Amino acid sequence: MGVRITGMGIVSAIGLTVAENLQALTESRSGIGPVQYLEESEGLLVGEVKMSNEALRQELDIAPKGISRTSLLGLKAAKEAWGDNQHNSRLRTGIISATSVGGMDRTEDFYKTYLGNNNPDFNILKTHDSGSTTERIAAELGISGYINTLSTACSSGANAIMLGARMLLNGKLDRVLVGGSDALTKFTINGFRSLMIYDDQWCRPFDDSRSGLNLGEGAAFLLMENEKSIGISGNKTIGFVNGWANAADAYHQTASSPEGKGATLAITNALAQSGIALSDISYINAHGTGTKNNDLSESVALTNVFGEHIPAFSSTKPFTGHTLAAAGAIEAVFSILAIQHNLIFPNLNYQTPIVETGLNPAVTLQSETPVTAVVSNSFGFGGNNSSLVFSNHI
Repeated sequence: MGVRITGMGIVSAIGLTVAENLQALTESRSGIGPVQYLEESEGLLVGEVKMSNEALRQELDIAPKGISRTSLLGLKAAKEAWGDNQHNSRLRTGIISATSVGGMDRTEDFYKTYLGNNNPDFNILKTHDSGSTTERIAAELGISGYINTLSTACSSGANAIMLGARMLLNGKLDRVLVGGSDALTKFTINGFRSLMIYDDQWCRPFDDSRSGLNLGEGAAFLLMENEKSIGISGNKTIGFVNGWANAADAYHQTASSPEGKGATLAITNALAQSGIALSDISYINAHGTGTKNNDLSESVALTNVFGEHIPAFSSTKPFTGHTLAAAGAIEAVFSILAIQHNLIFPNLNYQTPIVETGLNPAVTLQSETPVTAVVSNSFGFGGNNSSLVFSNHI
């Protein structure tokens, strides 16, 4: 079983296009650095997209008012994924987009103006809603058949892909644009600081010295089509999503089960649905946030599923930062790139294995062996755990 992927687009801290992201990954070049655009404390390490709101608006030809950075990033990635596709009355087209902060960046601007009694524009609050980004992208691309927004914390982007695949397989849509977008905000940065899981140094997923994450921002989308749509569009298939699963273990509001229960269920069920054997998985793009709790829980889950034969794995968050709702979609693009170019990406900043599990992620770029199937994990707050399986075949 497999759902065809025919397009993808991405914007992240390491690049403004798919090609730029691939180049940075192959050069082991991180996009995490001192804050530049957000008004935050000097020296804070974040994965910012290297483009101002004004530059994004000019490139996208968007009016300066009434749009959040989340929407600008989402629209840039969605347009790349959509490409030159045209609308056709015979095709039912939808969009499913994910976000966690929505237009919080604009709300923060409004709040500052409001407190200063400086003639605040209450229309800005319309962009706060999570659905605002999805509706804006849909309007710009002329998509009206089905529009939906998901917000399940860090698993949001993966769940958007999952829902889109199910819609295609159940005959509800012929093609669907799926992904997610999130922008950096003071609210999220200070929220993670209050949980004491924000690292003031570069994050170190799966390292025994890990002490937290670096937040990032970005967006990514996949275009998925059924046979009918491809027959009309003529688009080339660039990969397949073969399996998916979500398991909500509800262990804790912000922590993962130390036994990796939800993660184990998600990975196991996604693999079972895909029909791909454990031994045929070439690479695991781990959730790997760099927090004490998540990395231990995920390590235990990998051991639960694969035993002593864990495939090569790594977290790409030291490249991009943790992009929250966009993470599952960004890493879906990375998974397809891994398959297309036979690459296993390095887990930057890693030195020492976690004492409890002793697992060692890939630390250098690997390109010697074929990559035919990839598991991509996205585990969110509240125990909302999702896993996706991608491959180069049905």
